[in-house]
Amino acid sequence: MSPNARARAYEKRRYEKWQAKQQERRLKQLKRRRALGIAAAVLAVVAVVGASFMLLRGDDKKNTTTAAPTPVDNACPAVTVKPPDKPKQFAKVPPKSDAAGKTFTVTMAMTCGDVTVQLDGTKAPQAVSSLVFLAKQGFFDGSKCHRLTTEGIYVLQCGDPTGTGTGGPGYEFGPVENAPKNAVYPAGTVAMARAQSPTSQGSQFFLVYKDSTIGQGDPNGYTVMGKITSGLDVVTKVAEGGTVDGGGDGAPKRAVSIKTTTVAPG
Repeated sequence: MSPNARARAYEKRRYEKWQAKQQERRLKQLKRRRALGIAAAVLAVVAVVGASFMLLRGDDKKNTTTAAPTPVDNACPAVTVKPPDKPKQFAKVPPKSDAAGKTFTVTMAMTCGDVTVQLDGTKAPQAVSSLVFLAKQGFFDGSKCHRLTTEGIYVLQCGDPTGTGTGGPGYEFGPVENAPKNAVYPAGTVAMARAQSPTSQGSQFFLVYKDSTIGQGDPNGYTVMGKITSGLDVVTKVAEGGTVDGGGDGAPKRAVSIKTTTVAPG
């Protein structure tokens, strides 16, 4: 082999070695890049999973945390008595002679405290006779006071075992007795509720807890049977809770029912 041929062969071998080294270097760089890419991808996945886990933990914590309980109004004990499934009904109005010229003390043991009223049979014999009769029959036992008014007039209405405001004893009576001419009903007044007709009185009555002008301009008014002698603070306490829906006329938020009634002379 000539010297030129040997030189060319040598240069060729050197070039091939250099090429091989360059290829090896490129392969190493490629592997390194791939490794770095995989690591970055793994870290990215870990970060996403971690973030998702934190969100899930947050939601889980949120979902499992017990909500703050709604504040309970403990001004009156919870009502545990229940009205009868089928309220008693009576065919005839008790005679007003049963109460004429007499006075009665009726104590209503309510779930929020006792309320005692004195009824005047001289001024309202028919209404007093009816209420005394119904009280002795246990008609009111378990019934809730279904209506409270806190604007314009201030009364707590009771006496309907159905709790709807439409119930009664099976009879109605009238006319209105002993209605104030000036339509003013002082705090503590016990009066008969009625529909539009003056002969639609039945078992429902209302307890006035603050001086009220009721039915001004109505020629009939509402029968005043007597007055609260003790327990006006109980009625006021119920009234201070307002109505369930926050309006001026509706079911009292501080629910109250009549547990039992007792009647005594005088």
